[in-house]
Amino acid sequence: MNIQIFGVKKCFDTKKAERYFKERNIKVQFIDMKEKGMSRGEFNSVMQSVGEIDAMINDKSKDKETVTLMRYLSDSDREEKLFENQQLIKTPVVRSGKKATVGYCPEIWKNWE
Repeated sequence: MNIQIFGVKKCFDTKKAERYFKERNIKVQFIDMKEKGMSRGEFNSVMQSVGEIDAMINDKSKDKETVTLMRYLSDSDREEKLFENQQLIKTPVVRSGKKATVGYCPEIWKNWE
């Protein structure tokens, strides 16, 4: 199993996700979203797996203006705006092949094992 975790070092849910996989001796590749975000292909794969763009948006982000603006954009514009402002993505984003989750979801990860 090849797990990628996109997150921020100071995010508690990201730390919990890393711990979850470490406790199960599953190797993880951590990508810090402050240093390097997702590629377009990774972003599209996650969005397709999650199913809807709204599930990826972090409503508790510090950039309240952009989060509010996102509510009034069309789906394609929202997708583009979220790709440009990846700090608005809810973390952690955990990928295993074509499967992905956004946020802390151990009940889903258990099925991946």
